[in-house]
Amino acid sequence: MKNLFFLAFLALTLISCKSETEKDTADTAPAVVWERNDETAELEEQAEHELERMQFKLINSKFLDKNTIWNEFDEELADFTEEKYDSLKPLILEKNIPELQRSVQEGKLSYEELTKFYIYRIRKFESDNDLSLNAVIALNPDVVEDARELDARGKLRVNENSIYGMPVLLKDNINTDNLPTTAGAIALAENNPSENAFIVQRLKDHKALILGKVNLSEWAYYFCEGCPLGYSAVGGQTLNPYGRKQFETGGSSSGSGVAVAANYAVAAVGTETAGSILSPSSKNSVVGLKPTVGLLSRSGIVPISSTLDTPGPMTKSVIDNAIFLNAMTGKDKLDTASVEDGKNYVRGLENASLEGKRIGVMKPLLADSLYNTAVEHLKGQGAEMIEFQPAEIPLDGFTTLLDADMKKDLPAYIQTGAGDKIQLKNVEDVIAFNEEDSVVRAPYGQQLFEGIAADSTTSEELEDLSSRLQENGRKFFDVPMQQHNLDAVLSINNYHAAYAAVAKYPALTLPAGYETTGEPKNVTFIARPFEEQKLLELGAAFEKNFRKREAPKNYN
Repeated sequence: MKNLFFLAFLALTLISCKSETEKDTADTAPAVVWERNDETAELEEQAEHELERMQFKLINSKFLDKNTIWNEFDEELADFTEEKYDSLKPLILEKNIPELQRSVQEGKLSYEELTKFYIYRIRKFESDNDLSLNAVIALNPDVVEDARELDARGKLRVNENSIYGMPVLLKDNINTDNLPTTAGAIALAENNPSENAFIVQRLKDHKALILGKVNLSEWAYYFCEGCPLGYSAVGGQTLNPYGRKQFETGGSSSGSGVAVAANYAVAAVGTETAGSILSPSSKNSVVGLKPTVGLLSRSGIVPISSTLDTPGPMTKSVIDNAIFLNAMTGKDKLDTASVEDGKNYVRGLENASLEGKRIGVMKPLLADSLYNTAVEHLKGQGAEMIEFQPAEIPLDGFTTLLDADMKKDLPAYIQTGAGDKIQLKNVEDVIAFNEEDSVVRAPYGQQLFEGIAADSTTSEELEDLSSRLQENGRKFFDVPMQQHNLDAVLSINNYHAAYAAVAKYPALTLPAGYETTGEPKNVTFIARPFEEQKLLELGAAFEKNFRKREAPKNYN
């Protein structure tokens, strides 16, 4: 009898355990695993692309197992179901920072939920070989706990125009103390800096959440000649969400532009030498600011040119751009170009107006229908649009400037900013390293690095060249600006990025619409040094009644 009772009890226990297990399984999100696919047919089709630069040699990185990006979060996401993800979409997708902050204050959203949403979304799309964009290289393993700590502070009255609790992504040439900084290069795969870049520390001081690192054009697109925009040996080929494998991503801040466009984070940091924020922002319908050199610190960032380099914010709206900029400014004693800046770039945006603003219109660009439409909108909002014929001013020696700067600036970064494991000393060492396995490390070649190695520019010649280029760049803008008393000049995409770069003039680019093919296009305002406030006010007024950004349809 006792045996019968025991068997009956055991059976009931097993049934109970089974039902509990089934319940647990039902409430637990299934594991998500990325599987490397055979790209042969895909690449054969891509070889027919009309743009030679889009004829890829690979899509996914031969170096990176994408599962390592998110496998740290399996436990954190175990109870974050597709149902939960779908319920949060209306609160998060395409929302600006003030809207997100209000949802947190109203108890509709937590910083932890916001963070998990983005991690889940990144894993969801990047694990799917038919939808992946190869935008993200690494995620911060501490970010969910960081978000949880902010939630635990209780109902703080956080300013809605604050970066507090907002998950942001960093271009992977920007140092963080708990993630590698690779610049997309296998040569720096084990570069683990001991300190955050100055701008990263500023973000952390403002309680932004560092979500992770994004892909880029390797070595900030100063590595291989004619290679695809958005390619790196570490991260593979970044793809445009508006036309996957159809449209270019822009470069070199390709991952930053793509990640913001696809709603992988609230915002992302890019860096620019000449067009590397403006280009991917334009190609991905994103608001991008290339600040005046010195407004944001460059220390702790893998360089091309100490003369021209600057980081900058990339966002879905002008208000977010200003909030993000506020959080990164500050004087850095390690960057000789760095300036003290106490401005609040959000102030004045709400009531920004185009009334009476004098904006220069480049006559040759009026042949572009989207540019024309933007000009008419600006005119309709009260701006005075002054047409002028831009001067033909050469920028001879531009690549020599980049070669000479990088030849000295990269060794300086390695010495002061790289982690202890990096034994490479200079460009020549990187070239030799890549030659050991060029199929994986440099499938498109490394022609630009070879040009840097061959450069023999003296420091005196470099100084003279820099001064001459700056003079020519400023002449390009200053003549019409002074002649017509202009507040800004209006361009398209990154068309005049090189002139703005050498002049050290700031530029703000924002969505202007889409070509008939669906490819995004931006207009770009360019102003005098340290007139970011003016640019953001122009952008806010433009965006108020002419907001053209639409989320990419396959990533809603």
